[in-house]
Formats: sequence, structure tokens, C-alpha cells
Amino acid sequence: MAKLRSSLLAPALAIVASALLCAIVLLLSGANPFDAMGAMIGQVGRGQVAVDIVNSTAIYMLAALAAAIGFQMNLLNIGIEGQYRIGALVAAIVGSAIVLPAPLHWIVILIVGMIAGALWALLPAILKVTRGVHEVLSTIMMNAIAFGLAAYLIRRDQFGILIGNNVSTEPIPSSGQVPGISFGDRGTMFGLVVLAVLAAALYGMTMNRTRFGFELKASGLSPTAASAGGVNAKRMIVISLLTSGAVAGLVGMPEILGRDHAYTLNFAAGYGFAGLGIALLGRNHPVGIAFGSLLWAFLEKAKVALDNVGVPREIATIMQGSIVLSVVIAYEVVKRMDQAAEQRKVGRALGTAEPAGPAADAEPEGAK
Repeated sequence: MAKLRSSLLAPALAIVASALLCAIVLLLSGANPFDAMGAMIGQVGRGQVAVDIVNSTAIYMLAALAAAIGFQMNLLNIGIEGQYRIGALVAAIVGSAIVLPAPLHWIVILIVGMIAGALWALLPAILKVTRGVHEVLSTIMMNAIAFGLAAYLIRRDQFGILIGNNVSTEPIPSSGQVPGISFGDRGTMFGLVVLAVLAAALYGMTMNRTRFGFELKASGLSPTAASAGGVNAKRMIVISLLTSGAVAGLVGMPEILGRDHAYTLNFAAGYGFAGLGIALLGRNHPVGIAFGSLLWAFLEKAKVALDNVGVPREIATIMQGSIVLSVVIAYEVVKRMDQAAEQRKVGRALGTAEPAGPAADAEPEGAK
């Protein structure tokens, strides 16, 4: 019963706290919270917004899963932003240079993206286990290199071509384009939405039902204890960062294979950093990540409606941060409450807990 109460208390606190913070933000901006949220919810039923939310949810899920793999090992992979960019760029270049039967062509492009993302995470992994360089520093530097390398490789004298007013890689042939599900005027859902769902299911099964998942979480909780149990903590660091990078390499694939069919100069940015927040929001659980991604995509796509009620759309970004902050604080509060309750329980079992009530003020016999 106590465990169930704790499991329900943290989400309840997070929901209440995030709702209050978002309401305060809206009030400070001079808006009526009910009008603003009503406008955002109403926006979902217009045009292609609903389908766009589903498409963005799939992309955010992949980014959050990449972050969650690192979090399970107690690693902060800031490099997802660069890893998915390099993965998308290399996959687009290779995908445009080959022609294969449709399903095989898709698979090759996806594998290339995963390999490129994993290789971009390799150097931070090596530096971590051999020189103790913190992954935050090394992955941030790799992000900067990735941005510069991508800008260089997409030049017209390298792999880029000019299409209209935009520069992109050569278009991927039709055999490498993953068809989506058309909803007419409502838009087209990416075919690789299924990939995000499968990746989340595989992640959940791996973390909870395999020895690898157990060793990964054990190494993250206590590398010393894991080593005593026969787990090579350094090897797990390398594997977790490479796996995180491989999943990050898939982040750009729904857009590359489902809509753009090339890596363009204005390729979407920010998915990697959003994935970190969503992984925290979902507590590294696949179902939590799915709902967190849906919420994030909703706020991102429906914020256009805020202009209609006189609220700057940037308020939605503040709301995103407020929600993540609320979740982190709520779970930390509940965690400390559980720890204090457990300490009191152990104290009572050992007879060392301080007695409550009037007896606590009585002096022991013979003290005078």
C-alpha cells in the first residue's frame, strides 16, 4: 500500500505543481489561463495540427529514448543533438547514392544512420573510460564539431546541390522513401511513427527483462558494486553511449525518409535537447516517455494558437520547462519522503527511534 501511495503521489504532485506554474506564467503574461489552454486545445482540431503532433511525438520519442539509455547508466549524453544531425546527414548521402528494393533500401539507410550516430558518440565514450573526461564536456564539443561538419559537407562543392533557394543533399530515390498514411487535408502521418513505437517497446523490454538491462542499471547506480558482481563498468559505459548514439542517429529519419527525402540546409534543430527534458519528464520509462513526447509535441505545435488570444507563443516554451521542473522536484520530494519513512521504520525495528508523545519528555529512571 505504501509503495502504491508513493507511486501515485509523485505524478499527482507533478501534475498539480506544473498546472500551478503554467497558470502563474500565463497570468504574469496577462492572459487568462483557461482561455489560453482552450485556444491551444482547440487548435488541435484545425488543419494538419493533429497529424503534425503525432509526427513530432515520434521524433521526440526517439530523442528521449536516446537520452534515457544514457540516464540509465547515470550518463548525461548532451551529444544527441550532434549525433542525430550526423546520422541524418550521412544516411541521406548514402541513401541518395544507392538504389535498392524498397524495404531493403529503408533498412540500409536506417542502419547507416545508427552507425553514424554511434560512431559520433565513440570518442566521448573512449575519453570517459580512458581519461575520465566528463561526457557533458566531450559531447558538447562533439556537437559543435557536428554543426560545423554538417555545414561543410552540405556545401555545393561537396555533397550539396541547389534546389530552389535551398541547399540540400541529392534527393533519396523513391525506393528509399518510406510512405506515410494520408489523412487528406489533415496531413500525412510518417510511416516511421511505427519505428518510434517499436523502439520504445524494445527499450522497455531490454531494460526490464534482460541481463543487459539489469547490468546497465546496476552500473549506473553503483559502478563499484556492479564491478564486485562481475560487471565491467567501463565496458557498460562504452556500450551505453554507443547505443544512445545509435538511437540518436534515428531521430532525423522520420523527416528524412518521410517528408524531406534529403538533408537540407534548414534541417530541424533542437530535438536532442528536447529529448533530454522529455526523458526526465517520463522518468526514463517507455510509457512515460511516450506521454511526455505527446505533451511536448502538443505544446510545440499548438502554441501558434496563443497569438489568437494575445499571448506570446514563447510562453509555451516556458510552460515546457515548468512542467519538466515540476516533475523533477515532485519525484525528488517523494523520494526523500520515502527515504525518511524507511529510516523511521528501521529505527522502530531496531528500537532506536525516538518515542513520540509525553513519554518522550519523561526522564529515564535513575537519571537523577
